Amino acid sequence: MRTKNDEELFRLVKVKSRNALEELYDRYGKLVYSYAYKFSNNQMEMSKEITQLVYLRLWTTQSHYTASKGKFINWLLTITRNICLDYVKKERRHKFMSDDTTIEYIADPKNIIDEHIDAQLIQNAKLKLTEKQRRLIDLLYWKGCTLKEIAKIEKEPIGTVKSRLHQSLKQLRLNIERGEQQ
Repeated sequence: MRTKNDEELFRLVKVKSRNALEELYDRYGKLVYSYAYKFSNNQMEMSKEITQLVYLRLWTTQSHYTASKGKFINWLLTITRNICLDYVKKERRHKFMSDDTTIEYIADPKNIIDEHIDAQLIQNAKLKLTEKQRRLIDLLYWKGCTLKEIAKIEKEPIGTVKSRLHQSLKQLRLNIERGEQQ
C-alpha cells in the first residue's frame, strides 16, 4: 500500500479496502488532527471526534477525488474544514435547543455591567426590525441554519434570502448606532 499514490488509495477505499484507509490515515491522520485541534481551539476530544468523522466520511462518501483537479491533501483538508464547521454548527444548535432562553457569549474582559448594556442595546435594536428581518437573523445566527436551509424554510430563492439578510443586518447595525447615540 505504501507504494500507491493517494488517488489509487482512495479508489481502493471506495471498494472498502481497510488497508488503503489505514494507509491514508498513516499519511494524513496527524495533519487532519492538527487542523481540527487548531480549529477547535485546542480541544482534544473534539479534535479526535472530528478526525474520526473525516475518515468515516472517506469510507462512506460517494464523492470522488481526481488528481487532475488538485492534490489529495487539499481535498482532504477541505473535507476536514467542512466537518469542523458542521460539528461546531451542530454543537451551537444543541446548546440553543437545550436552553433557548440563554445565549452563551464568548468571554470578554469587559465587566458584567458593560455586557448587560451591550446585550440590551442589541436587543432593543433587534426589536426595531420587522418580524421577517428578526426571523432571518435568528435562523442564521442563533439556530445555525445555512442560507440554503433558510431559503427552503422561507420558500424564497437563495438570492432573495441573501439580499434580505444583508438589508436586515444593515438595518440592525443602524439601529445599534442610533441606540448608542441616545
